[in-house]
Amino acid sequence: MALTLTIRAPDDAHLHLRDGTSLMYTVAASAKSFKRAVVMPNLVPPITCVDTAHAYRERIQQACPPSSSFTPLMTLYLTDQTTPEIIDAAAASKHILAIKLYPAGATTNAHAGVTRLDLLMPVLERMAEHQLPLLMHGEVTDPDVDIFDREAVFIERVLQPLRQAIPELPLVMEHITTADAVAFCQAQAGRFAATVTPHHLIYQRNDMLVGGIRPHLYCLPILKRRVDQDALVRAVISGDPRFFLGTDSAPHARHSKESACGCAGVFNAPVAMEVYTHVFEEHNALDRLENFCSRYAAEFYQLPCNTDTLTLVREPWIVPGQMDYGNQDTLIPMLAGQQLNWKVHHG
Repeated sequence: MALTLTIRAPDDAHLHLRDGTSLMYTVAASAKSFKRAVVMPNLVPPITCVDTAHAYRERIQQACPPSSSFTPLMTLYLTDQTTPEIIDAAAASKHILAIKLYPAGATTNAHAGVTRLDLLMPVLERMAEHQLPLLMHGEVTDPDVDIFDREAVFIERVLQPLRQAIPELPLVMEHITTADAVAFCQAQAGRFAATVTPHHLIYQRNDMLVGGIRPHLYCLPILKRRVDQDALVRAVISGDPRFFLGTDSAPHARHSKESACGCAGVFNAPVAMEVYTHVFEEHNALDRLENFCSRYAAEFYQLPCNTDTLTLVREPWIVPGQMDYGNQDTLIPMLAGQQLNWKVHHG
């Protein structure tokens, strides 16, 4: 008999779903594994106010498979034009969970991002009053900073001063990639947390660059060194509630990835739970998987834990080489064509 593992239904605390016809493919890919997801607002144009967030939420719900109870948790995109009044409206909405910081130009559709965070202190102080979390893409975009150092420099230049200025502001440093970020998070008190992706747990920069460039592993923040990968693994299996699941699954059509200037993002939604389970099993920590996937994010966001369950079966299967993305486009999932030994059970 195949080994089975049943846990509380997990939450994805960092997810990109895109918009329009893409939703029928991206929502289904995440809904098969996750009960709830914190949805990123970096659309074109970005989601900057409550009304557009509510409308986007409705479009996501309309794209849910008929049998799904998937719940999108919405965020607003912080810009130089965000006002304290917008924060008041977000805090009053039962559907807005947090505000997302993209430093201008940091990643996909981040052109409208913040140019100087220090000029938004009244907005951040209002967020602290409401205990509305700030989700941070933790990289500087200074062209003089090496791409592999952007996260560490962000901690020094942005995050440390912000913590000192407004220590009561709830913060999530998203998709951390370095040992520096792990150490910083471990040193924090109060409502401070970090999300960790499946691709940063199983890959490091050699996997992307040695023997040829693998564009479907190109993401931002970029994959780092083996020592950083090892630090992330130790953090997620440690049982420390400051680290929780956030896939940062980011779909791009195949032609947008395999081009002269490919997009950043790893589409991992179809295999995310299977990969997290593999990592925890590999390090004899399956007993801590449920907390990482299903408890810690809910506790940080002050939400009830899910009462539904998810079952995984230890059963070899081959990840599809590609998936439909509509309009004759295709998506290449992480680990395309490779074998995984855990599979989400349906039925």
